[in-house]
Amino acid sequence: MATTYATDENYKELVSEGVVLVDFFGKTCVPCKMLARVLEELEDEFPFINIVKVDVDECPKTAEEFKIYGIPDLYYYKDGKVLFHEAGAVDGEYIRGKLAEILY
Repeated sequence: MATTYATDENYKELVSEGVVLVDFFGKTCVPCKMLARVLEELEDEFPFINIVKVDVDECPKTAEEFKIYGIPDLYYYKDGKVLFHEAGAVDGEYIRGKLAEILY
């Protein structure tokens, strides 16, 4: 599944079904840019996982609702329920492990 960019209006719909990895990010954030490359690789490895990116500057209501004070910030969902939350940049192996926990 391709990466989808969320808005304040469609966020809840985007995370409501299946396994979803949400990346709260900022365009000028260097760790966010590094994580974006990792997520691009994961997109190819896990085509059945939805990746949703939330620009905190363009989606202030959603960022406030989730109390996003630092970025990057990852949320792992399954069928609309948050299973894990990670603040800060993490590597691809760590994310793969969390996705494996959810899937298997």
